Amino acid sequence: MPSRLARTWSALRAERRAALVPYLTAGHPDRASSLAALRAADEIADIIEVGVPFSDPLADGPTIQRSTFDALGGGMTLAGTLALIREAGLRKPVVVFSYVNPILRYGVTRFLADAAALGVAGLLLTDLPAGADPALERMVAESPLELIRLVAPTTRDERLRDTVRGAEGFIYLVGRLGLTGASRDLATGLAESVARVRAATALPVAVGFGISTPAQAADVAALADGVVVGSALVERLGREGVAAAAAVLRELRLAMDERTAAPVTRVVSGAAR
Repeated sequence: MPSRLARTWSALRAERRAALVPYLTAGHPDRASSLAALRAADEIADIIEVGVPFSDPLADGPTIQRSTFDALGGGMTLAGTLALIREAGLRKPVVVFSYVNPILRYGVTRFLADAAALGVAGLLLTDLPAGADPALERMVAESPLELIRLVAPTTRDERLRDTVRGAEGFIYLVGRLGLTGASRDLATGLAESVARVRAATALPVAVGFGISTPAQAADVAALADGVVVGSALVERLGREGVAAAAAVLRELRLAMDERTAAPVTRVVSGAAR
């Protein structure tokens, strides 16, 4: 049977729509707001990335770092993240986004079992390059969770092939070099980067890092299978609250669909609408 992520990508492909994939830090700006934001995202987005707060988030820019430290200050943990996902009752596929250390401290076997019991669809480990820990990678591969891989635009062809060989779910293509964070402009050469990844794998390609406006999201949706938005959403949630964050997602969804969605003809009682 196809996985939850595979079914989602298949449905989107049939509708000629790109996936909207929001990233939200668990416990930011507080637990109640985080819970409400996850539920709001579930109504609008297609796949939800839930970030596990970590004390040394080296790959993240200032916005995600601040959200992480706020969440840690509020007592959020990996166990708390799983509890939050359970309470949210999300219908859309969830990808847990984490550094390796919290998973190791929790216990890999325990985490995979607990996450699978919640219906978590995938796991993205920010600081685990392909081949860095074969035993850990094998444990994830043998679990119900799909191992999502990060690919940089500068990845050489041979390394790219090695990276995507064991990937599952989709490929997360870093849209630009550097840390996470909103950007005024998309990286040059993005179309070429997407094409290189697609030439190496049949998995869907989602692009993240630096996407912050509806226009940017629409541009990426025209190139890739999915659009990941993190810093801009997290910043708006922390500054203006859940309603404002939901408004951001609706604006992104509308812009993406206007660019990519095929016209839908509905037939009611023999007449087209």
